[in-house]
Amino acid sequence: MTKAKKSVILSLFLWGSGQFFICKQRLKGLLFFLIQASVIAIELSTGYWIEWMMGMVSDFQMRLHAGFFTKGIWGIITLGDVRGAKVGDHSMMLMITGIIVCILLGIIGLVYIGNIVDAYKSAQYIDKTNNYKSSKETLKEFYEKRFAYIILAPVVLLVLFVTVMPMIFSILTAFTNYTKGNLPPANLIDWVGIENFKKLFNVPIWSSTFFSVLGWTVIWTVCATLSCYFFGMIQALILNSSYVKCKKFFRTIQILPWVMPSMICLLVFRNIFNGQFGPLNQFLLESGLVSQRIPFLTDPTLAKLTVLGVNLWLGFGASMIMISGVLSNMDPSMYEAAKIDGATVWKEFRYITFPMLLKVTMPLLVMNFAGNFNNFGAVFFLTEGGPANPNYQFAGDTDILISWIYKLTLDNQMYSMAAVMSILIFIVVGSVAYWNFKRTTAFKEA
Repeated sequence: MTKAKKSVILSLFLWGSGQFFICKQRLKGLLFFLIQASVIAIELSTGYWIEWMMGMVSDFQMRLHAGFFTKGIWGIITLGDVRGAKVGDHSMMLMITGIIVCILLGIIGLVYIGNIVDAYKSAQYIDKTNNYKSSKETLKEFYEKRFAYIILAPVVLLVLFVTVMPMIFSILTAFTNYTKGNLPPANLIDWVGIENFKKLFNVPIWSSTFFSVLGWTVIWTVCATLSCYFFGMIQALILNSSYVKCKKFFRTIQILPWVMPSMICLLVFRNIFNGQFGPLNQFLLESGLVSQRIPFLTDPTLAKLTVLGVNLWLGFGASMIMISGVLSNMDPSMYEAAKIDGATVWKEFRYITFPMLLKVTMPLLVMNFAGNFNNFGAVFFLTEGGPANPNYQFAGDTDILISWIYKLTLDNQMYSMAAVMSILIFIVVGSVAYWNFKRTTAFKEA
């Protein structure tokens, strides 16, 4: 039997033993062994496995006596067995612990596979050359070849536990019955499969609300993104003109709405557009321009137009600054050549300026699209999703999907249905963003 096979067989059961005994790489073998020993020690020290094997625990229960890893797997599978506020199982805590355990076991599994692959390659090198590499040499070689991965490892771990873990938790919640009438620890949460998805599309009140809110969300996203982009472009083109004086002054004035805290601005606009006591209605009445108060925030159509108008005022400055930067870096020789050929100002914009702007800013336009799809503040702080619609399930006429999710969670504690919405938002935004990014020239060049 070759050394490679012997090394693999040994490392299958005792990590690092192939490197330690066959390849004579003592330090590397000890490192792999310590990882395996640490995993076993954590499991044994956090549970009662030793006491159970010694006969000291007669009635062994996973929820009470298992170790960290086995209890985590048990918890995410069962979500608990005993209900009760004091001594019962907390289903959500068990799910979170189970997700953490699964991530850790995935990392441990990769280390285990790396241990076997390393044992095989190290021993194979000996079979071919009849030379032995020391642990110091192999670790130095690993450091030189895998330096980038070593530096990225802490960031990857942080992303796993700060970003990926909450995403997995949200996805799994969509397949449970986690609602207001079934809150842990007084009650246990159960897996219900795709019942929540069926409810969303098959129950009339849910399906009608979902498609209505989704339709308005799409309209809002497209209008909010394109209005800010094109209005910002117009302002940038005007300020870029040689006929405009005091450009810095006008640019500073126009960027103020964007740099101001949006929540404060939205609350101010909410008072301005108040149907009963708002100063705008008061001014229009006293000046004789209207005979009755305008329901800016209580009429469904006017409320939507108001939200779009306020968002335009808040957001066009970002597009203006971005496009101004692009315009300042354009090659003037292109315009000189166009003028020589007799091109008008409109043709210069159509065939030179706009294509160049679109090429450079398309990735940012896609990002703005994704941001507006989930632009909770622009809607909630101005209208709180209102006016109320009796035909909707916990949603108002100006609610977009993300504000509806907010109401489902904090106001109505329907966490499972909110999780379903989150998954659908992720699918829609992710698909559109990916499709658009793949089609942009800037993305292909990158």
